[in-house]
Amino acid sequence: MRFLDESAASRLAMPTLKAVLAPAADPARPDEAALDAHMARSTYGRFALTEAVRPGWQLDIVPRAGYRHDAYVDPQSGSRMPALVAAVSAESLFETFLELLEPLGDTVDVILESSHEDSVGVREFSREGMERLMLESLLWDFEELLLHDGCTGIAVLHPEQSLEVQFDEHKLLVVYAQARQPFERVLRSQNLDRDDRLRFLSQGEHMHTSHARHARQFEQLVGRLGGS
Repeated sequence: MRFLDESAASRLAMPTLKAVLAPAADPARPDEAALDAHMARSTYGRFALTEAVRPGWQLDIVPRAGYRHDAYVDPQSGSRMPALVAAVSAESLFETFLELLEPLGDTVDVILESSHEDSVGVREFSREGMERLMLESLLWDFEELLLHDGCTGIAVLHPEQSLEVQFDEHKLLVVYAQARQPFERVLRSQNLDRDDRLRFLSQGEHMHTSHARHARQFEQLVGRLGGS
C-alpha cells in the first residue's frame, strides 16, 4: 500500500505504513512473563487495540485515537493526493471503515492484500465493479479477520475517480481524496479529534500477530469475493 507524506512546512518523518522499525539501540529485553503481559495488554486509556498489532516493548508510541491530514506524493511527478489517516478504537473500527465506504458510491473496485507467506511477500487479489452494499454484506462475514489479523489489508476504490479507502494491516484507516470533507465528517461523527502531529503505531517499533485460521479465512474471503 502507498505511503504518506506531509507538506514541506509541516513535514513529519512518516515511513511506509507497513514499516516495522528497529530501535536505535538494543534495549534490555523483557523476560518472558513481562513480554506476555505486554502482548496481552489491549487497552491504553480509552483506546482499545485489536489483536492484529501491538506497540513495541519500549512504547515509543502510545496508541491513541484520532486522525490527521496527510498527503501521498507521487515520486515521479511530484503531484500530491490529499489523505486522511485515522486510528479508531477497536469497538468502533469496523463500523467506521464501512461508513467511510459510502462516499465512494454504489459501485467499487476492491483490492485484498495478504502477507501471510513471508517467502512470497505481499499477495494482492482484486475485483472490479462490485456493488458496494454487496461488498459490505460480505465483509461482515469476515469482520474477525479484518479486525484481528495483522497480515490482512483491504483497499476499496471508486472505479473512475481518485477516491480510495484503506483498512491496512496495522488497522489504520487511510483515505485518499481530493475532497476530504465527506470522509472527515464520518471520522468526526465517531468523536475523533484532528491532530496533525499524531503519530501511529506503524511509525515506530511494533509487532503484528496472525494465526493459521486467518490465512484460511483470507483464502475463503478471496474465493467469495471472486478475486484474481
